[in-house]
Order: sequence, then structure tokens, then C-alpha cells
Amino acid sequence: MIDIRILRDDPERVRENCRRRGAHVDVDALHKKDQAYLILVREVEDMRAERNRLSKLCKDDISAREKVRELKKEVAAKEAQLSDLRTSIDQDLAWLPNFLADDVPSGEDDEDNVALRHWGQKPDFSFDPRSHDQLGEKLGIIDTERGAKVAQSGFYYWAGAGAQLASALFFWAQQELVKRGFQLFMTPCAAKERTLFGTGYLPFFEDQTYTIADEDLALIGTSEQTLVGYHADEIITDVDLPLRYAAYSPCFRTEAGSYGKESRGIFRVHQFHKVEQIVFCRPEDSPAMHESCQENEEYLLQQLGIPYRVVNVCIGDMGAPGYKKYDIEAWFPGYGGYREVTSNTNLTDFQARRLGIRYRSENGDKHFVHTISATAVTDRVACAIMENFQQEDGSILVPEVLRSLTGFDRMQLRDA
Repeated sequence: MIDIRILRDDPERVRENCRRRGAHVDVDALHKKDQAYLILVREVEDMRAERNRLSKLCKDDISAREKVRELKKEVAAKEAQLSDLRTSIDQDLAWLPNFLADDVPSGEDDEDNVALRHWGQKPDFSFDPRSHDQLGEKLGIIDTERGAKVAQSGFYYWAGAGAQLASALFFWAQQELVKRGFQLFMTPCAAKERTLFGTGYLPFFEDQTYTIADEDLALIGTSEQTLVGYHADEIITDVDLPLRYAAYSPCFRTEAGSYGKESRGIFRVHQFHKVEQIVFCRPEDSPAMHESCQENEEYLLQQLGIPYRVVNVCIGDMGAPGYKKYDIEAWFPGYGGYREVTSNTNLTDFQARRLGIRYRSENGDKHFVHTISATAVTDRVACAIMENFQQEDGSILVPEVLRSLTGFDRMQLRDA
């Protein structure tokens, strides 16, 4: 949620931001509604002041008592109007997207993202590389058929050595983040509507959410929701900032609207697993914290030896809460291209305003924090390992940093 004072002082800035982002919000109507609200607030304040003045005269003045009774009724009626108008304004404000950093590229979708840098050497195979779904089936380590039988299409099993690889990856990533100053959490896998609204997933991504019938709960799409919600309605002490949190969790998304997108294997699914980075910081520190989280993401992929590129995400590919976003796209030889494996977003004070998360500065003033939400690793990274480290005989080498956790250095074909 943006600062409503910006709408009051500079509606053109809000109007232009909505135009750039394709947000269908009638900013002029919202501005007029807010101006009417401010006028009504002043009227109520004046009436209350007059009521209080007359109340002091009621003991000796019958007419004053009558006027006080009339004012009480009028104030009550106008307060009801104020409440209704405030609710309507808040509903409209909830649809306003965050402002954008100056260097966010223009564009409509991920094809318009701008590559910033590349890292690593793409593997040079003397054979036609297989995709992770082909490798997973041959090795017996990914089972989408039984996932569909037990749940539905879009669910899957990691099995045997695949489960060991994925578990090792997630554990290793968490420990690396702890070394870098992150506090580790295990969070709920469900969240209230207010938490989803506060983090910006509602109303913008409502069609991606699995809601629980007859409950004020939904399955989380990311531990970002529960980690940011952890400090809702709290005031953080200035000296405690920045707060760096990390969590591993399953994530649930309906993938509504993904029809026609590349979905082979377990790349685009209803349940996946992720280690997330969350940072709460002072506003002036958020650009540096954004870059720090990016450094963490790239360090992890470099330690795993996975070639990748970093892209500056364009307007059309960035969610409404984002101010600036980087994606890392790993090289997938079996796919024959780069594919997104992590995202890193500076959300400025968008989430903090919606959830009431502030900090108290040294002089006692209270300000909204900024939040950073950044992926560390997901199942997609395990898939990238499979495709980049496959061998001609069909086996897959395990990255050296994971071998002590998997207990083996190679995953073999069933008949090997």
C-alpha cells in the first residue's frame, strides 16, 4: 500500500505509475473520494468541538442541552459516513501498485527482461542432453505419475536418491544463510487472509491461492508470507535492524493462467519447496540489502557450479508489490535455454504499511520498515543440477558441496 499523502499531494505521480504498470485504478475518482473524506473529517471535528463547547453550558442553558442532543445525532450519522467512505477508499488503495525504481526496464513479459551479467561455463556435451523429467524417470527419482494418482497433475514425488539430493540442497542452503547472519525459522504452512493481504498476495494474486473451506486460512505460496507477517502490528527497535530471516517450507500455488506455458517435468507445479530470505531494514538501507540478498543467491549457485544469468525484471513481469526485482535464470541444457530459478524483490514499505510494521528511531519517531524478499533455492535448482551434471551413461554427478550430505557423489541409472 502506498502512502496516501502521495495521492493527496501528487496525484499525477500515482496516475503515471498506474499507467506504466497497467493498473486499472481510477486515480481521479479515488482522489476525489479522499478529498471528500478530508472535508467530512473537518466537519466532524468542528461539530465535536461545538458539542464540547455547548456541553459546558448545559447546566444552566436548556437550549444548549437541546443543541448537544442534536449534535450527537448529527455526529453519529457523519461518523457512519466517514467509516463507509474510509472503507471504500481503503479498498481502492489496496489495488494501487507500488512505485517503481528508476532503472526498472519497460516491457510486457519475461521476454523483455534485461540481462545484466552471466556466470559460469555451459557444459559441452558430446551427446544430446536429457531434460530433468527424462532423467528423473530413468533414474526413478522423480515420480509425477504417482503424484497425479495420489493428488492431481502438478504434484510429484522426489524419491530415493532424488529425495536425498533435494533434502541435502535445502539443508545446505539454510546453513549457508545462517553463516551469513540469517536467523532460521520453521513457519506455519497456512496464513490468514489479512497476512496474505498484508504481503500483497491479496488481492493481486488471489487466483494463485489455495484457500481452506470454511476457515480464514489459505495454504502459503511462500514463507515470505509468514515471515513478513511475523512482525505485523509491531514496532521494531532501531538498533535491531536489519533483521535477516530464512525459512524452508513447502509452497502451494494453483498456477492459474499458466496454460500454454512450458510445464514439462516439475518446473511449473502446484506444490514445490523453497528456502527464502527475508530482510526488514531501514528505508535508506533497502537498496544495499537488496544487493546483499542477490549476492547470497549468486554465491549459492556458484558453489553448486550451475551456469546462470541475472536479469533486471521489466515492468510487465513484476508483481504489483515490487519496487525492483532481479531474477536468476539457470542454464538448463536439456531444455536448451535459461529458466528462472530464483527471484529477489525490494518491496520498500509496501508490505510494512499494509501490516503495520514500523521501527522506532533514536529520537523516538516511528517509521515504516522496508522489506526484501529473495529466494535462496527451490526444487528448480535441483533440476538444474540434474541437467548440468548429467553424464553420457545417464548418471548424474552430485556437486561437491552436497556430497557429505547426500552420502554419495553420483546418482546411477536403475540398470547401471
